[in-house]
Amino acid sequence: MTKFNNLLLKNQLCFSLYAATNSIIRYYRIYLKEIGITYPQYLVLITLWESNSSTASEIASILKLDLPTITPILQKLEVMGFISRKRSNEDNRVVIVTLTDKGLEIEKAIAGIQDKVACKTHLTDKDFNKLKDTLNELTATMEINKDDQDAVIELKKCI
Repeated sequence: MTKFNNLLLKNQLCFSLYAATNSIIRYYRIYLKEIGITYPQYLVLITLWESNSSTASEIASILKLDLPTITPILQKLEVMGFISRKRSNEDNRVVIVTLTDKGLEIEKAIAGIQDKVACKTHLTDKDFNKLKDTLNELTATMEINKDDQDAVIELKKCI
């Protein structure tokens, strides 16, 4: 039995967020499966609907993922006909991702799915937006910076 109250699972913010995220994603999957896309593919499509075209690196950054993580998702979406990928004429290392007509057409169906998920939360619009804003603030606050990296180095010295 732990001697530290802050180590109890019920006191873990990270576990509460993890469990809530898994519940929401599982609910999305029910509907996304019918369309034939995964949750990560859904997230990529959302970023593209906001801009219609973006680089692979920009998409990875927005989704807070590494480029090697996003690349297979983009490849699959391209095979499915939702996006096209093209190397930049100015810099061959840059991959420009653009929605196809099929990618644009699926947006309405996906908007309906998002409405179902939002409704399932049983939150009012005000509470829904407040929770979302709080989580976005938490995400920004938790970004790792130089002070955090220095603290890890100091911790290693103590172990």
